[in-house]
Amino acid sequence: MSAILVWLIVGLIAGFLARLVVPGPEPGPGGILGDLIVGVVGALIGGWIWGALFGTVGVTGINLGSILVAFIGAIVFLLIWRAIVGRPVGHRPV
Repeated sequence: MSAILVWLIVGLIAGFLARLVVPGPEPGPGGILGDLIVGVVGALIGGWIWGALFGTVGVTGINLGSILVAFIGAIVFLLIWRAIVGRPVGHRPV
């Protein structure tokens, strides 16, 4: 199986699951394409975190470990996304 196809499948699964977990009306870009982007970015973030902590490659194929690493990275990405983009422009807390 092509490495790009693996990243797309793992990213789509991880992005979909992360959007179910992260609270909020719209936690990131919408639709299947949004889930795919969130998941692939999450796989990159999760792989980087995994490599920094354990010194090994995080996303290696379509398996539970890779999906878990990408899922955790996607959650981190969505939380950062919501912190930066989630506030309305000009809104000031009272």
